[in-house]
Amino acid sequence: MKYYIIAGEASGDLHGSNLIKELKKNNPKANFRCWGGDLMKSQCNDLVMHYEEFSYMGFFEVIININKILDFISICKKDIENYKPDIIIYIDYPGFNMRIAKWAKNKNFTNHFYISPKVWVWKEKRVKLIKKVIDKMYVILPFEEGYYRNKHNYKVDFVGHPLLDAIENEKTFNKKEFIDNNNLSTKPIIALLPGSRDQEINKLLPVMLEAVSNLRNYQIVIAGAPSKSIEYYNKVIRSNDSSGNLVKVICNETYNILRVSTAAIVTSGTATLETALFKVPQVVCYKTSWLSYLIGRLLIPDLKYISLVNIILDKEVVTELIQGDCNKTNLVIELQKILNKKNMSSMFNNYDLLHKMLGGKGASKKTADLIEKYMKN
Repeated sequence: MKYYIIAGEASGDLHGSNLIKELKKNNPKANFRCWGGDLMKSQCNDLVMHYEEFSYMGFFEVIININKILDFISICKKDIENYKPDIIIYIDYPGFNMRIAKWAKNKNFTNHFYISPKVWVWKEKRVKLIKKVIDKMYVILPFEEGYYRNKHNYKVDFVGHPLLDAIENEKTFNKKEFIDNNNLSTKPIIALLPGSRDQEINKLLPVMLEAVSNLRNYQIVIAGAPSKSIEYYNKVIRSNDSSGNLVKVICNETYNILRVSTAAIVTSGTATLETALFKVPQVVCYKTSWLSYLIGRLLIPDLKYISLVNIILDKEVVTELIQGDCNKTNLVIELQKILNKKNMSSMFNNYDLLHKMLGGKGASKKTADLIEKYMKN
């Protein structure tokens, strides 16, 4: 069996790597060719392209890089034709993946999609194309199965959220050993999760650092992305003169950082859900170019929430500071709120409900088993 798997960001890389592990258990002789990141590279036979090379965030950023993106799409199509996979598995990243899927269906390739595009937020017209070109869809949010079935008469499989697997698969944690190995103090920790893309980090990390600059009773730890060096973050820290704390950078240990954190400031994305599953109070931030933001507001005028925590629970559990609201003053105010024990307790109760709604462990295995069953039939 020859698998071709495409993921375009850090979360897709994580879930893609765990899916490959399960597919290998079912078929040890399978071959994999992938677009993804370091985690998928460790599991697949060939990594064609790292997501940092072809992934862009924001409408304006996509527009100015459109020629590069089209070149990557062309490279991907040619590579698929040369490889001739038995099945192509797309992991989220719909702007790129749906273009490939449409072409691949015309070439008679089998298309499976793992982690649905957020068509219930915007671009609902994509459902028509999904029904036409995607042979099987595996969804990870509890309301998506009913959305597709009831509103669009399209059968999908709800497999649960793969983050539960990723967290469960982590090695046994020793708090004292982690603190000692990273030269951390005994002060309570506030974690900063500025995202994994350069654009996110450069826009959000300076604001985060400003917000925590006067918190002398806390230790500030930046959760660095696996693909970034500590020096990369230190350059941002050095250019931010208002940071009065000694800031620690620890790369590729986000889960362990969350395990020891009292609170967190988190860039909108999968990290908000990860933070909730580790029961860490959080403030959610998001900033992009003003042009991208304005286009986004025009295209999605009725969007209630941007963080997965609030979207799944359909209420404001975590505060979202977006664009102009994402500033030092607001961050300081909201951080003080979540450090209040009464507010923490309320947030934890909602986190428990969120955990129950996500469908339990085993998403990667369920998906791998369903893929194998489909291919056998």
